[in-house]
Amino acid sequence: MSTSGSSGTTYVGVSTKMYLGYQASLRWLSEVRSLVDARPGLGNGSPVRVFVIPSFPVLEPAARILAGSPVLLGAQNCAWGDGPLTGEVSPGMLAELGVSLVEIGHAERRRFFGEDDSVVARKVRAVVDHSLTPLLCVGEPEMLDAGAAADFCLGQVRAATGSDPALLRRMVLAYEPVWAIGADQPAAPQHVNSVLTLIRSALQPFCPVIYGGSAGPGLLPQLTASDGLFLGRFAHDAPNLGRVLDEALGLRHTGAPASNSSSRS
Repeated sequence: MSTSGSSGTTYVGVSTKMYLGYQASLRWLSEVRSLVDARPGLGNGSPVRVFVIPSFPVLEPAARILAGSPVLLGAQNCAWGDGPLTGEVSPGMLAELGVSLVEIGHAERRRFFGEDDSVVARKVRAVVDHSLTPLLCVGEPEMLDAGAAADFCLGQVRAATGSDPALLRRMVLAYEPVWAIGADQPAAPQHVNSVLTLIRSALQPFCPVIYGGSAGPGLLPQLTASDGLFLGRFAHDAPNLGRVLDEALGLRHTGAPASNSSSRS
């Protein structure tokens, strides 16, 4: 994939949020396993990394379904520790379950569950302390110009990490402008590329930065500054995920953006 300062890896991931029930989640995970197995280019050592983030009750069977697969298993959240935290799930337990990365700081967690910067920072540290990868979500709440949007996101990153280089090296950033989540269309590629370029130039050391927010097929070839896509409802139909994976494999094979096509949420 032709990117500006790319990490060398293209990440394509999906969160199911709470859209799929237990049995539907298992069927979807099996379909994802099959479509990844059918693409030899996604094998171990591939520059395209696939991750899935189902809901908590599905993590144990998900690990069994994905065993031996290059697909990384993620969790949608975690607690900042263990012990007397009723109803929470500790990062230590997630590690035992075979989870590799943990989504932290999603806009819905901030809005509906009151998670502020200090809570996000505690969770990031807890995740790293258990040798897991934080997938830190950042994004401006309303539409801003690229410079203001990048400044807002960088403020969230610095609050979450304390500008600690050791933490930055361990994480993946998901740029998800809040106004684009669940929208009819993703943010304009020009805006995304500008914001990601500014974020990347300000972060030392560099960490991978991917885009999420109504993302679908046709978008990845246009995001020349992105290290991948974080997909939502569109990819809950597994063949749609396959279409994006084929785009990612094609970009890695050719080393240049493919022709543009329309993208949908």
